[in-house]
Amino acid sequence: MRMPATRFQTGETVMGRWPGSNLYYEVKVLNYDSKSRLYTVIYKDGTELELKESDITSLIMFKQGSTRSRSRSRSRSPARTRRSSRSPARTTRRSSSRTVEMQREKLKDVLEVRLTPVAIPHENNSNSKHEKKEENNTATKVIELQKTETESENKTGGRYNLRRRKDQGDGKPVEEETKEETLVQVKPPAAVKTTDLEFGGRVGVFFMMLLLPVAVLALLILCGQKDAGLQNFPLQIPPLQSLWDWQVFGIVLLWILFQAVLALLPVGKVVEGMPLKNGETLKYRINGFYALVLTAVVVGVAVYQEVDLSYIHAHFLQFCTSALVIVTLLSIYLFVCSRWASQSNLAPGGNSGCIIYDFFMGRELNPRIKNFDIKFFCEMRPGLIGWVLINFAMLLAEMKHQNLENPSPAMLLVNGFQLLWVVDGIWHEEKLLTMMDIVYDGFGFMLTFGDLAFVPFTFTCQAYYLVSHPNDLSVFWIASLIAMNGVGYYIFRKANSQKFVFRKNPSDPAVSHLKAIPTATGKSLIVSGLWGFVRHPNYLGDIIMGLAWSLPCGFNHAIPYFYLIYLITLLVHRNARDERQCRKKYGSAWEEYCKAVPYRIFPGIY
Repeated sequence: MRMPATRFQTGETVMGRWPGSNLYYEVKVLNYDSKSRLYTVIYKDGTELELKESDITSLIMFKQGSTRSRSRSRSRSPARTRRSSRSPARTTRRSSSRTVEMQREKLKDVLEVRLTPVAIPHENNSNSKHEKKEENNTATKVIELQKTETESENKTGGRYNLRRRKDQGDGKPVEEETKEETLVQVKPPAAVKTTDLEFGGRVGVFFMMLLLPVAVLALLILCGQKDAGLQNFPLQIPPLQSLWDWQVFGIVLLWILFQAVLALLPVGKVVEGMPLKNGETLKYRINGFYALVLTAVVVGVAVYQEVDLSYIHAHFLQFCTSALVIVTLLSIYLFVCSRWASQSNLAPGGNSGCIIYDFFMGRELNPRIKNFDIKFFCEMRPGLIGWVLINFAMLLAEMKHQNLENPSPAMLLVNGFQLLWVVDGIWHEEKLLTMMDIVYDGFGFMLTFGDLAFVPFTFTCQAYYLVSHPNDLSVFWIASLIAMNGVGYYIFRKANSQKFVFRKNPSDPAVSHLKAIPTATGKSLIVSGLWGFVRHPNYLGDIIMGLAWSLPCGFNHAIPYFYLIYLITLLVHRNARDERQCRKKYGSAWEEYCKAVPYRIFPGIY
């Protein structure tokens, strides 16, 4: 069967609508995807986007329509215009400007770009009636503002200009009107079907869902053995009673519910997240630090009442399997509920149409029960605070099993280093809202497993290992590890803080000295300071800290270094995802950035 011919051919120069606006720019067609029915086009500055056929029109038709539109505009009666402007029943131009400013504020979060306008020609020609209907259905309201271009730029700092700066070339839009600007409030865009599958696609994620829980359980079994060498990898399935206990399952459920209650407390500030595809922003209660302090108080009271927290160490496998069951049940609930999610709230990476893949990646971007954001809660609360609690339980278990009056220096270092990391993350909880997990990834099995099972039960493997494998440290070694962790933490925190402040306000005195490369989207890429050293200095700092966490366990076995190996693998993979998305999003500006900052994570190596 012969495939239908495409309307626009590869290499053809056409007019493409900029997403979220009613403005057209000259673009070149790169290719056409018959499955998604989308054209990949490239703008003059190198930015690549995928557009529907209804958002593309030929150069000839566009120019003819623009000419007729301007002719009708010039044919209006001057006398009628003057009468309208002098009518006592109408507001004056000065008072209408205040209304304009109010309208601008209402539209601020809806529009992501501000371009030198090329208005769509509106005509009653019957030959183009069908095409006009498709184009006009994307807009719900059009507001024409009479202002000079200079005033517009000063008032709309959140909009962006697609034209290159003077030192970037002479790319120009097709038509410029310096005294008219058209702002369009558009309907929420339909979710684009996911075609670029990650992690090996359907087959890869299927095996990951089967093997990841098994790998976590095998790691914990090895850590708890007398000889934790890899040659003693468990080949037999442990007995059921060592993996499951209903009482432990109930404790895990109560822990999650307790943290949920703390998250709902009306304390802490309420902030807005990043704008969604429909222009809306969700609100989040930032009270993680209060939850951490209250949890510490409850744990302190439990210890004072002589509650034996070493119970966690004795039933560690059962705690892990209970968490895995909860992860599976929650993932099924999220996937079923995503069937009723709006198109604008579907994650760009989890809408492939394949049940297994979408279940793993997560279909819904921000699943909520009323105002309770499930993903934001799981990312920071039960797993991270649980990580600290498990470490403390392992400290008590070491004292009990090794007959120590005080914890060993190695155990204290591991507890102290990781406590600093968790406290820092919860103290800067608001900055999580700009991370890839919140902004891009859906909430499915991948993140649920990572938040509730992988983090609390594998990031604690050093403390779990030290309970049965004590390691003496010299004063010099202790000082060196503290210095290493300090350097890693400084790089990690400084880089993340600079990025957050720069995204929020590039003119802030704390980051205004940083050099940056402007992009066609209006955002800038930092190329000085730590961000001029490597492209991801925050990843580098995280890896240095991970090494400091593992070294207190010594060099007898490789198991305590699992976290470090996993962290490097994760960050290298995440860097590849970042590179692919940024190259497509920023075009030629990203190529310039890569030349200015050649190394990704490790200076001089990678």
